Amino acid sequence: MKIFRLAFFATAMALTLSAITTKGDVSVGLSADNDGIKSFYLSIGEQYRVPEKEVIIVRERNIPDDELPVVFFIARQATIEPSVIVKLRLEGKSWIDITAHFGLSPAIYYVAFQKDPGPPYGKAWGYYKKHKKDEWKTIKLADADIVNFVNIKFMSERYGYSPDEVIKMRDKSQNFVVLNTKIKKVKAEKSKKHADADNSGKKGKKNK
Repeated sequence: MKIFRLAFFATAMALTLSAITTKGDVSVGLSADNDGIKSFYLSIGEQYRVPEKEVIIVRERNIPDDELPVVFFIARQATIEPSVIVKLRLEGKSWIDITAHFGLSPAIYYVAFQKDPGPPYGKAWGYYKKHKKDEWKTIKLADADIVNFVNIKFMSERYGYSPDEVIKMRDKSQNFVVLNTKIKKVKAEKSKKHADADNSGKKGKKNK
């Protein structure tokens, strides 16, 4: 009987520890995810020179994370308040219709890739390459094309990487919140390596 009680107690303890560990893993995962989203909002705010709070307000109006840069990009191009863009989007208008609504040309979405980027960017990019610049105003882009191009332009300008380098760092199924975190990490690691190399060089000179 005593052995049975000890076995029961040990099993109960193991299950409890397992539950605590699992809960801890989930908590860490959620924390990392929230940090990535906050970083994405902050980057958008700094890129388009709006308070992070305004980015969050737009998100709370049911604009998906990947589409947030599109709202602020068009608002900057049209020199209007982001809330006007959001209103039109929530009314069901496509991004290309909203672009035309403000007299803007699809030319604003052109991304200067050095070579054919392939799917999911290649088809839309091919429209630009097959037409003269004065014909770009007639190009019809899908919502997904505009979301892709605006985010690539945003991250290229923000972090100093070429558009080709940006898409190389993105897995095909990866959203732009995750990509933003990835690019920031890569850039931070490169900066640290350069700093370490500089410090190592300075120490070498002192020892001579």
